Amino acid sequence: MQHSQPKTRKLRVGVIFGGRSGEHEVSIASATSIIEHLDPNKYEVVPIAITQEGRWLLGADPQRLLAAETGQEGTVLSESLAVALPGDPTVGHLVPLNQPENVGQALEAGRVDVIFPVLHGTYGEDGTLQGLLEMAGVPYVGCGVLGSALGMDKEKMKMIFQAVGLPIVDYLVYRRHDWERDPAPIIEAVEARLGYPCFVKPVNLGSSVGVSKAHKREELEQAITFAAEYDRKIIVERGIDCRELECAVLGNDEPLASVVGEIIPSNEFYDYRAKYIDNRSQTVIPADLPQETAELVRHYAVQAFLALDLSGLARVDFFLEKTSGQLYINEVNTMPGFTTISMYPKLWQASGLPYEQLLDRLIELALERHTDQQRNRTRLQL
Repeated sequence: MQHSQPKTRKLRVGVIFGGRSGEHEVSIASATSIIEHLDPNKYEVVPIAITQEGRWLLGADPQRLLAAETGQEGTVLSESLAVALPGDPTVGHLVPLNQPENVGQALEAGRVDVIFPVLHGTYGEDGTLQGLLEMAGVPYVGCGVLGSALGMDKEKMKMIFQAVGLPIVDYLVYRRHDWERDPAPIIEAVEARLGYPCFVKPVNLGSSVGVSKAHKREELEQAITFAAEYDRKIIVERGIDCRELECAVLGNDEPLASVVGEIIPSNEFYDYRAKYIDNRSQTVIPADLPQETAELVRHYAVQAFLALDLSGLARVDFFLEKTSGQLYINEVNTMPGFTTISMYPKLWQASGLPYEQLLDRLIELALERHTDQQRNRTRLQL
């Protein structure tokens, strides 16, 4: 008589999306794609929406959330269960904020084995959510608290790049307080050191939100004021005539770099519209580069990943100056866009790792990192 093998329990993957960020809609697009491509034979997906107001909703479909927020549908917010993640590792699940009819069923629905935080920008990619997940003792995909924070803060990121010898474009950083108190010396310093054109960005944001290119003083004043709406720190970078290159990194302690890709933006630079709206920007994978240049990009990408203490994944962006051939590292993105046509998955697809297998690997890396962290002592042994 043959005995059937017991079925292996599917891994419950909590996919967190939305969030209080200027990249809310981008997050929803990424989460939609990830949920569709997680293997249903391996995983049980637990969708967790965070509204623009910061409410956590269990079981909310990403596209229905977007429809509700844009006024096309009004039921998803009331139908979904409002939950919270307590920073208590003994709880081990999301807990309902209001008393549901079936408490046991609600608690079971909120149980997760690993979190995939598909959040871009503030309150998701900047270390804040990662800190909560660390306190709760929940494994999660992507970079830890320090790496996430450094990957979001362009000023501190560039300081570390400089410290380890990675080439960067010249820049200046100012506080919103200083700009609003006395803008004149800031304008003069930018013109004297960086000149025009220059790029103005919020220090802590991504997806080119709040970014402007300034060609003259009037545009510079407008650009700094605009960037200051999104963050208390503003970075101004020297503009260069360049090609925009990107490289994907995957791993924990021994990260690997993908092939190198190139972005050919539809607008004057790769802004939010060029990235997500007009669909006219082009990607070239692999980029048409001399082998030694491509290898240098990949080497720098891994160096940056390790220098910032990243884990799981990151997309590293570069500038290749057209006249001099000088390569500069621009920034890292610790939770890059994740639709099937986003650069990070496309770079790994071209490197031999299909989208579904990439998701598998990221979840494996999350569990691997969590297991390693569990080895750390949290009590003093005398």
